[in-house]
Amino acid sequence: MDYKTITLRRGKEESLRRYHPWVFSGAIASLPDGIEEGEVVKVVASDGTPLGVGHYQIGSIAVRMLDSDASTVIDGSFYRSRLAQAWRMRRALGLVRPDNTAFRLVHGEGDFLPGLIVDVYGDTAVMQAHSPGMHVQRMVIAEALTDLDDSPVSNVYYKSETTLPFKAGCDPRDGYLIGRSDNNVAVENGLKFNIDWLKGQKTGFFVDQRENRTLLERYARGRRVLNMFCYTGGFSVYAMRGGARGVTSVDSSAKAIALTDANVALNFGDAAGLHDSYAEDAFKFLSQTRRGDYDLIILDPPAFAKHRDAIRNALRGYQRLNALGIEKVAPGGIVFTFSCSQAITKEQFRLAVFSAAAQTGRRVRILHQLTQPADHPVNIYHPEGEYLKGLILYVE
Repeated sequence: MDYKTITLRRGKEESLRRYHPWVFSGAIASLPDGIEEGEVVKVVASDGTPLGVGHYQIGSIAVRMLDSDASTVIDGSFYRSRLAQAWRMRRALGLVRPDNTAFRLVHGEGDFLPGLIVDVYGDTAVMQAHSPGMHVQRMVIAEALTDLDDSPVSNVYYKSETTLPFKAGCDPRDGYLIGRSDNNVAVENGLKFNIDWLKGQKTGFFVDQRENRTLLERYARGRRVLNMFCYTGGFSVYAMRGGARGVTSVDSSAKAIALTDANVALNFGDAAGLHDSYAEDAFKFLSQTRRGDYDLIILDPPAFAKHRDAIRNALRGYQRLNALGIEKVAPGGIVFTFSCSQAITKEQFRLAVFSAAAQTGRRVRILHQLTQPADHPVNIYHPEGEYLKGLILYVE
């Protein structure tokens, strides 16, 4: 295929030789005439050596590389092959089971499809494009998703109105690309959840916390559990199955609280006396909580830093939040604390939690260091893909 060619500046090809999947705008020496966003381009070094093919876009990340072989043709067969590889891996991980119908099928660079996210909920795949190139190819990808061997996917919902770069001018519209479904209940490790892919955050459910929720279930027995930033109540439902003495769910969104209550009822019916919920600001709720009211506290806030300019304020936010959690948990209590901010490193998050613990003066030990599950793989050449950080703390 005769793709338009982007030439790099001298010495700027080294990251591509190490298979990093991004080309930054500052590395480009020249752009071909008439190039359009989302177009497949060939990238070459300053001496003309081919380095691969990728999707061009306007912005700091100018090319998302699809293959290091410049002769690769990016067509329907390419997407079917990459999706089949991703599907085989999820089956090998044991995620495709009758008691588990919710998982991530494509995790961008981690599945060698940069700019593409696909989560599966039963027979519906929810697709998000984070690059104009994937937006352009949305129908080709949707058709490939429904053509996977042994796949339950028969419906594809496109949800990219808030994920595409604002400069792209793609004018995306959320909606079904293939099929339609009124069944929005998916199963995760035997627990049922209502998935709001139409109006909910991200693709409708945070599947990246599946294994951490399972770990929480082991610690919940006999404890009074507080789930902050509960969203759909995933941690709350697992805590209840784990035998918690009581569970309190808090989120600033009344809609999220309604969804949490619905998921509790879906699994446990009338949970009066065991579960209560509040639509309230997390910092205010924690500030008004007495020390010892809860034996286990979950701090799983939305991303405090979505870009590097916000890192300083984000770290202050993490320190303040964790100081409140560590201060309020009962002696011998446990705190599950997380950051999903890609811009925050593991070291920065751990330092913020350390500073919070020191501020309280309590004795704190780290029991577990947590990350994202295997269906959110990290491309070894793209360490930026490791975004979820978590610690389980034991507080004296």
